[in-house]
Amino acid sequence: MKVRIGVADTDRVVEVEVDDPAEMRRKIDAAFFASEAILWFEDTRKRLVGIPRDKIAFIELEQEPDARSVGFTKAG
Repeated sequence: MKVRIGVADTDRVVEVEVDDPAEMRRKIDAAFFASEAILWFEDTRKRLVGIPRDKIAFIELEQEPDARSVGFTKAG
């Protein structure tokens, strides 16, 4: 699953792949509801990523693969 997190006061977007969408949502909810200072999670490459909670502008979870495609057909 692809996760995009917008960083407040910048034009930066952190984009990572995670294996477990349900676990990611739990971590996001915990960061906000338990007032954790940093949202920590591990991406598919086993990198640990931390983003300060008060700097998160938005979170976008993309669960389905990108369905957009470009195709060419034979004219005639």
